[in-house]
Amino acid sequence: MKEKKVIAFIVEGPSDETALGSIMKEYFSNHEVQFVVVHGDITLKDYVTIDKIKVKISDTINEIKKKYRYCGSDFIKIIHIVDTDGVFIPDENVKEANVEKVQYGTCFIETKNVKGIVDRNQRKRLILSKLRKEGKVRGIPYRIYYNSCNLEHVLYNELTSLTDDEKRELSDEFADRYDGRVDEFIEFISGVNVAVAGTYQETWNFIEKDTNSLNRHTNMHLIFEPKVK
Repeated sequence: MKEKKVIAFIVEGPSDETALGSIMKEYFSNHEVQFVVVHGDITLKDYVTIDKIKVKISDTINEIKKKYRYCGSDFIKIIHIVDTDGVFIPDENVKEANVEKVQYGTCFIETKNVKGIVDRNQRKRLILSKLRKEGKVRGIPYRIYYNSCNLEHVLYNELTSLTDDEKRELSDEFADRYDGRVDEFIEFISGVNVAVAGTYQETWNFIEKDTNSLNRHTNMHLIFEPKVK
Protein backbone atom coordinates (compact mmCIF):
# COMPACT_ATOMS: atom_id res chain seq x y z
CA MET A 1 0.00 0.00 0.00
CA LYS A 2 1.37 3.39 -1.02
CA GLU A 3 2.07 5.66 1.94
CA LYS A 4 0.33 9.01 1.98
CA LYS A 5 2.34 12.14 1.27
CA VAL A 6 2.29 14.96 3.83
CA ILE A 7 0.77 18.44 3.47
CA ALA A 8 1.92 20.75 6.26
CA PHE A 9 -0.23 23.70 7.33
CA ILE A 10 1.45 26.50 9.29
CA VAL A 11 -1.07 28.60 11.23
CA GLU A 12 -0.82 31.26 13.92
CA GLY A 13 -3.08 29.96 16.67
CA PRO A 14 -5.07 26.94 17.89
CA SER A 15 -8.34 28.56 16.82
CA ASP A 16 -7.05 28.62 13.23
CA GLU A 17 -6.52 24.87 13.36
CA THR A 18 -9.91 24.32 14.99
CA ALA A 19 -11.72 26.32 12.31
CA LEU A 20 -9.86 24.90 9.30
CA GLY A 21 -8.44 21.54 10.39
CA SER A 22 -11.33 19.21 9.60
CA ILE A 23 -12.05 21.04 6.35
CA MET A 24 -8.50 20.65 5.07
CA LYS A 25 -8.26 17.03 6.22
CA GLU A 26 -11.49 16.18 4.41
CA TYR A 27 -10.48 17.96 1.22
CA PHE A 28 -6.97 16.52 1.17
CA SER A 29 -8.07 13.09 2.37
CA ASN A 30 -5.67 11.36 -0.02
CA HIS A 31 -2.80 12.89 1.93
CA GLU A 32 -1.57 13.15 5.50
CA VAL A 33 -2.46 16.65 6.75
CA GLN A 34 -0.45 18.02 9.65
CA PHE A 35 -1.00 21.40 11.30
CA VAL A 36 1.78 23.35 12.99
CA VAL A 37 0.49 26.01 15.39
CA VAL A 38 3.23 28.59 15.94
CA HIS A 39 1.33 30.42 18.73
CA GLY A 40 1.87 33.87 17.30
CA ASP A 41 3.02 35.52 14.12
CA ILE A 42 6.03 33.66 12.72
CA THR A 43 6.89 36.69 10.57
CA LEU A 44 7.41 38.77 13.72
CA LYS A 45 8.36 36.26 16.44
CA ASP A 46 11.77 36.82 18.02
CA TYR A 47 12.25 39.78 15.67
CA VAL A 48 13.01 37.44 12.79
CA THR A 49 14.76 39.15 9.88
CA ILE A 50 13.99 38.94 6.19
CA ASP A 51 17.18 36.89 5.76
CA LYS A 52 16.21 34.38 8.44
CA ILE A 53 12.49 33.86 7.80
CA LYS A 54 12.98 30.81 5.56
CA VAL A 55 15.17 29.25 8.23
CA LYS A 56 12.39 29.93 10.76
CA ILE A 57 9.85 28.18 8.55
CA SER A 58 12.25 25.32 7.94
CA ASP A 59 12.71 24.91 11.69
CA THR A 60 8.94 24.75 12.06
CA ILE A 61 8.73 21.95 9.50
CA ASN A 62 11.54 20.14 11.30
CA GLU A 63 9.29 20.00 14.36
CA ILE A 64 6.83 17.87 12.36
CA LYS A 65 9.63 15.75 10.97
CA LYS A 66 10.93 14.91 14.43
CA LYS A 67 7.49 14.36 15.96
CA TYR A 68 6.26 11.97 13.26
CA ARG A 69 9.62 10.75 11.96
CA TYR A 70 9.09 12.12 8.47
CA CYS A 71 11.83 12.81 5.99
CA GLY A 72 11.92 15.64 3.47
CA SER A 73 10.68 13.47 0.62
CA ASP A 74 7.48 12.69 2.57
CA PHE A 75 6.24 16.27 2.09
CA ILE A 76 4.28 17.28 -0.97
CA LYS A 77 3.40 20.85 0.02
CA ILE A 78 3.67 23.51 2.72
CA ILE A 79 0.62 25.77 3.08
CA HIS A 80 1.25 28.82 5.25
CA ILE A 81 -1.76 30.87 6.40
CA VAL A 82 -1.16 34.35 7.85
CA ASP A 83 -3.06 37.44 8.96
CA THR A 84 -2.19 40.67 7.15
CA ASP A 85 -2.88 42.82 10.25
CA GLY A 86 -3.15 45.82 7.94
CA VAL A 87 0.62 46.02 7.50
CA PHE A 88 0.52 47.30 3.91
CA ILE A 89 -1.37 50.51 4.70
CA PRO A 90 0.38 53.88 4.36
CA ASP A 91 2.22 54.93 7.51
CA GLU A 92 -0.01 57.99 7.88
CA ASN A 93 -3.01 55.70 8.37
CA VAL A 94 -1.58 54.58 11.71
CA LYS A 95 -3.20 56.98 14.19
CA GLU A 96 -2.35 57.78 17.79
CA ALA A 97 -5.22 57.11 20.19
CA ASN A 98 -5.77 56.44 23.88
CA VAL A 99 -6.57 52.73 23.51
CA GLU A 100 -5.51 49.76 25.60
CA LYS A 101 -5.09 47.44 22.61
CA VAL A 102 -4.36 48.13 18.98
CA GLN A 103 -7.65 48.87 17.21
CA TYR A 104 -8.25 48.07 13.54
CA GLY A 105 -10.65 49.90 11.27
CA THR A 106 -11.24 49.49 7.56
CA CYS A 107 -8.89 52.36 6.70
CA PHE A 108 -6.82 53.00 9.84
CA ILE A 109 -5.03 51.47 12.81
CA GLU A 110 -5.30 53.17 16.20
CA THR A 111 -2.60 52.68 18.80
CA LYS A 112 -0.83 54.34 21.72
CA ASN A 113 2.50 53.55 20.07
CA VAL A 114 2.45 54.79 16.48
CA LYS A 115 6.17 54.25 15.88
CA GLY A 116 5.95 50.69 17.20
CA ILE A 117 3.14 49.77 14.79
CA VAL A 118 4.77 51.57 11.83
CA ASP A 119 8.00 49.66 12.50
CA ARG A 120 6.07 46.39 12.85
CA ASN A 121 4.25 47.03 9.58
CA GLN A 122 7.46 47.75 7.73
CA ARG A 123 9.16 44.59 9.01
CA LYS A 124 6.22 42.31 8.35
CA ARG A 125 5.38 43.61 4.88
CA LEU A 126 8.98 43.12 3.76
CA ILE A 127 8.89 39.52 4.98
CA LEU A 128 5.47 38.83 3.44
CA SER A 129 6.59 40.33 0.14
CA LYS A 130 9.56 37.98 0.19
CA LEU A 131 7.59 34.88 1.15
CA ARG A 132 4.90 35.34 -1.47
CA LYS A 133 7.62 35.11 -4.12
CA GLU A 134 9.13 31.94 -2.67
CA GLY A 135 8.23 28.69 -4.40
CA LYS A 136 9.99 26.24 -2.10
CA VAL A 137 11.34 25.82 1.42
CA ARG A 138 14.04 23.16 1.73
CA GLY A 139 12.97 21.82 -1.66
CA ILE A 140 9.31 21.46 -0.60
CA PRO A 141 6.70 23.43 -2.62
CA TYR A 142 5.57 26.38 -0.52
CA ARG A 143 2.73 28.89 -0.74
CA ILE A 144 1.60 31.58 1.70
CA TYR A 145 -2.05 32.64 1.86
CA TYR A 146 -3.57 35.55 3.75
CA ASN A 147 -6.62 36.56 5.73
CA SER A 148 -7.27 40.27 6.04
CA CYS A 149 -7.29 41.86 8.42
CA ASN A 150 -7.19 38.49 10.18
CA LEU A 151 -8.81 35.06 10.16
CA GLU A 152 -11.68 36.17 12.41
CA HIS A 153 -12.42 39.06 10.07
CA VAL A 154 -12.67 36.77 7.04
CA LEU A 155 -14.44 33.79 8.58
CA TYR A 156 -16.72 35.51 11.09
CA ASN A 157 -16.79 39.15 9.90
CA GLU A 158 -15.37 40.21 13.28
CA LEU A 159 -12.84 43.05 13.11
CA THR A 160 -12.84 43.89 16.83
CA SER A 161 -10.22 42.44 19.18
CA LEU A 162 -11.36 39.08 20.52
CA THR A 163 -10.24 37.18 23.60
CA ASP A 164 -8.82 33.68 23.25
CA ASP A 165 -12.08 32.29 24.67
CA GLU A 166 -14.13 34.22 22.12
CA LYS A 167 -11.88 32.98 19.30
CA ARG A 168 -12.24 29.42 20.58
CA GLU A 169 -16.02 29.65 20.69
CA LEU A 170 -16.27 31.11 17.19
CA SER A 171 -13.86 28.56 15.73
CA ASP A 172 -15.78 25.69 17.33
CA GLU A 173 -19.04 26.98 15.86
CA PHE A 174 -17.43 27.44 12.45
CA ALA A 175 -15.95 23.93 12.47
CA ASP A 176 -19.35 22.46 13.38
CA ARG A 177 -21.08 24.43 10.63
CA TYR A 178 -18.82 23.05 7.90
CA ASP A 179 -18.20 19.58 9.32
CA GLY A 180 -18.62 17.22 6.35
CA ARG A 181 -19.52 20.17 4.12
CA VAL A 182 -16.22 21.05 2.51
CA ASP A 183 -17.93 22.07 -0.76
CA GLU A 184 -20.00 24.61 1.16
CA PHE A 185 -16.86 26.01 2.75
CA ILE A 186 -15.17 26.34 -0.65
CA GLU A 187 -18.26 28.15 -1.93
CA PHE A 188 -18.09 30.55 1.03
CA ILE A 189 -14.34 31.21 0.85
CA SER A 190 -14.59 31.70 -2.94
CA GLY A 191 -17.49 34.15 -2.67
CA VAL A 192 -17.27 37.78 -3.78
CA ASN A 193 -17.65 38.98 -0.17
CA VAL A 194 -14.19 37.72 0.77
CA ALA A 195 -12.25 36.20 -2.16
CA VAL A 196 -9.78 38.32 -4.13
CA ALA A 197 -9.95 37.52 -7.84
CA GLY A 198 -6.88 36.74 -9.90
CA THR A 199 -3.80 34.57 -9.86
CA TYR A 200 -1.79 33.89 -6.72
CA GLN A 201 0.60 36.80 -7.36
CA GLU A 202 -2.24 39.09 -8.47
CA THR A 203 -4.08 38.52 -5.18
CA TRP A 204 -0.92 39.56 -3.35
CA ASN A 205 -0.52 42.62 -5.56
CA PHE A 206 -4.07 43.59 -4.57
CA ILE A 207 -3.63 43.20 -0.82
CA GLU A 208 -0.45 45.28 -0.86
CA LYS A 209 -2.28 48.34 -2.26
CA ASP A 210 -3.78 51.25 -0.33
CA THR A 211 -5.79 50.07 2.72
CA ASN A 212 -6.82 46.71 1.24
CA SER A 213 -4.91 44.84 3.96
CA LEU A 214 -7.39 46.17 6.54
CA ASN A 215 -10.47 45.08 4.64
CA ARG A 216 -12.19 41.70 4.53
CA HIS A 217 -10.21 39.85 1.88
CA THR A 218 -8.56 36.46 1.46
CA ASN A 219 -6.85 34.36 -1.18
CA MET A 220 -7.37 31.06 0.67
CA HIS A 221 -9.73 29.93 -2.08
CA LEU A 222 -6.62 29.37 -4.20
CA ILE A 223 -5.61 26.55 -1.85
CA PHE A 224 -8.32 24.51 -3.56
CA GLU A 225 -7.36 25.34 -7.15
CA PRO A 226 -6.20 22.99 -8.46
CA LYS A 227 -6.58 20.11 -6.04
CA VAL A 228 -3.36 18.41 -5.03
CA LYS A 229 -3.20 14.96 -6.60
